[in-house]
Amino acid sequence: MNSREYIESGILELYVFGKLSETEMQDVQQMAADNPAIRTEIAAIEKAVINLSYSVSPNISSETYDKIREELLGGDPKVIQMKSKTNWSQYLGWAASLVILLGAGMMYLQMNKSMNDTINEEIKKNKADFNKMQQTITTLEQKNKTTVNMMDILRDKNNRIVTLDGMAAMPSASAKVYWNKATRVVYIDAKDLPDAPQGMVYQVWSVKMNPLTPTSIGLLDKTAATSSKMYKVDNTSDAEAFGITLEPAGGSENPTMDRLFTFGKV
Repeated sequence: MNSREYIESGILELYVFGKLSETEMQDVQQMAADNPAIRTEIAAIEKAVINLSYSVSPNISSETYDKIREELLGGDPKVIQMKSKTNWSQYLGWAASLVILLGAGMMYLQMNKSMNDTINEEIKKNKADFNKMQQTITTLEQKNKTTVNMMDILRDKNNRIVTLDGMAAMPSASAKVYWNKATRVVYIDAKDLPDAPQGMVYQVWSVKMNPLTPTSIGLLDKTAATSSKMYKVDNTSDAEAFGITLEPAGGSENPTMDRLFTFGKV
């Protein structure tokens, strides 16, 4: 067996870790004495073990580290003369055990961190799903409340329903007024009105016919609309007709008659 085959056989690692018999140990020492390449390889293995143990446990005392390093490495890469097999195995066994122990500890910490990260991600996901579900419930509750209010309006026997037909400015337009004579509350159903252009707004008028006297009772502002385009405007008590005009944003003091979209008598 040449020196390269001897080095690659793994026997030198067992020698460094003190896992050979006394006879085998002596054979390795004899081979190392006769072959510089084997001496160099033994020194390299010993150095790797010491450096690895120090890298995973940098807080050992300098005295202990220096003692082990001096004992194992010495000065030149020569064969180390062991005081006894027991003493040699003590140092290297300690180094190997420490590497294994700390390596296992690091693996545990990494696994624990990975598990915690997974749990935290799952918590975040569940929280996001819960928030989304809560928003959905809130939206459904609002829609349900709107539906109930609309049903109450439609079923109230005190409500008068006034149909507003399209006028020359928009013949296809239409709207409905729900006017409660007892409470004076007015709702406008504007689902058949086209959306107001940018910078414009629909304005609702309560009208006295003789003499013709329009009074503004509110704007159909998009921000005040429900999903069904039902608007609550100001109360009125003496309307004889209702009309809706298209006005500049903010509304007008008087209706713009050439933009009268819908009109209907009570």
